[in-house]
Order: sequence, then structure tokens, then C-alpha cells
Amino acid sequence: MTKTAKLFTNGGSQAVRLPKEFRFEGEEVLVRRLGKGVVLEPIEARTWPKGYWANMPHLEEQDWSRPEDAIPPPIEDERDLP
Repeated sequence: MTKTAKLFTNGGSQAVRLPKEFRFEGEEVLVRRLGKGVVLEPIEARTWPKGYWANMPHLEEQDWSRPEDAIPPPIEDERDLP
């Protein structure tokens, strides 16, 4: 299905008003270029696969929660050492 969407300016940014049939859930989408076009994709929730914890009865999900903004420490390369 192809429809036309309206472009407008919001603050200093260009925005697109999507037709109802193309609405996304949530407040953000991923944006990438594809040739001369732009692709919008929903952001998938960062959760464990359905049924994962049912197969791990001795563990609880909070034992394996992911830190939101964790940045791994830099890896020192032996070649960089004096």
C-alpha cells in the first residue's frame, strides 16, 4: 500500500505526518537511508525471548537484567604499550 505523507517543520527539524494506517506505537523509531529514500522502523523492546524464563526455573529475570547505559571499559592493546 502506498500513500502520501505530509512534510512540515517542527522547531528546526523536518517532520512527517503519517497516515493512520502507518502509525507506530511508542515515541521513537529507527531511521536509516536506503538509496534515495528513508526507512522508518519500530524500535523493538529489549526483552528476553518469550518463554525464556520458563526454561530457566532456577534463575530469576532480575538476576540477568541489562544495565541501560552500560559502557564497557576500553580494551588495552599490548601494541599500544611503551
